[in-house]
Amino acid sequence: MSKPVFILGGFQTDFSKNWTRDNKTLFDLFSETVLNALDACALEPDEIEVGHVGNFVAELFTGQGMLGGYFGHVHEGFSGMPASRHEGACASGSLAALAAMADIESGRYDLACVSGLELMRNVPGDIAADHLGAAAWRGREAVDAKYVWPAMFSNLAEEYERRYGLDYDHLMGISKINFENGRRNPNSQARNWSFTEKSFTADDEANPVVEGMMRRQDCGQVTDGAAVIFLASEEKAAEYAKRRGLALDEIARIKGWGHTTAPMLLETKLKESADQDYIFPWVRKSIADAYARAGVSGPEEIDAIETHDCFSITEYMAIEHFGITAPGEAWKAVEDGRIAFDGDIPVNPSGGLIGMGHPVGATGVRMLLDAEKQTTGKAGDYQVDGAKNVATYNVGGSGTTNCSFVVGV
Repeated sequence: MSKPVFILGGFQTDFSKNWTRDNKTLFDLFSETVLNALDACALEPDEIEVGHVGNFVAELFTGQGMLGGYFGHVHEGFSGMPASRHEGACASGSLAALAAMADIESGRYDLACVSGLELMRNVPGDIAADHLGAAAWRGREAVDAKYVWPAMFSNLAEEYERRYGLDYDHLMGISKINFENGRRNPNSQARNWSFTEKSFTADDEANPVVEGMMRRQDCGQVTDGAAVIFLASEEKAAEYAKRRGLALDEIARIKGWGHTTAPMLLETKLKESADQDYIFPWVRKSIADAYARAGVSGPEEIDAIETHDCFSITEYMAIEHFGITAPGEAWKAVEDGRIAFDGDIPVNPSGGLIGMGHPVGATGVRMLLDAEKQTTGKAGDYQVDGAKNVATYNVGGSGTTNCSFVVGV
């Protein structure tokens, strides 16, 4: 990166909250999160120079677009501030962060507010699933599926099984870890949920099939929520650090990033990768680019990972694409405890999308916020001891939009 970009902090909502049931709107979700983030970071609205919003399908869930215009209604100090919205399905929040980084790296602005949000529990589950299907190619894939994304990722699991073999117990090992991690997180949607041992088996009653190979415990959650981070230039971060009585090297910064876009159709992706080691070479490139820009050689220099586990198979494959194991060998990292909370490289200490929740447009921003918390020792009960470098991976669609970051101090 041409210039360093720092994360001053931010705020995340409680992902267990049903905002519609509490008579709160999409604007309430946006406004309360931004105001809480300002308060948490001791910033004033008129200090923020630009706003970026990550959101997937507010038009379908709430009938509302033009979300950048919300800023001026949060506080009069935002009136006139330039703002824009970014969409890349589940990677929308990461795209908003990348846009804010570009603003800072170019010298156009020094302090950006990045907000990610989604309100999804205001409609029945089958309607929510249909809305989320907008990230697939309508009319060309998953046309006979009741639930588009469980069906698509079941297809992916079947392809992985064909190439390398797949034991369902290893998928459930990932889900079990993430639910356990989520219990440590005060913002987790599932922190108080109860399970039995059968919940993590192929038992049709305790863990019913959703689509194909994907059962209930394989799936990330339908969640209301938002997250906000503030990104700053080195000059602004130094000024902020001085004001807070901190050294600049106590503030987390984005050390590296990667961003690729693959063809939309899953079938096309699988054809293009048929003779390659990685099923998703575009995912591998986004992560490898983040490593290279951060100046790290690989996962041996990473202390924790926040990765996209919209389904258990997504994290299973991410283990390989991060380089924790060779392609086809993710099962080893599940069995030997490497990715557990007390393992060598904890994956999703926050609980991830399965154990904490997945408000689609917020997830990429939330990952960066958790990376900032971990590397500055502010993660509380889910703090990874000594974490100095945390990597993230955020995906939109079936591996279509791929964003990765390395955050550290």
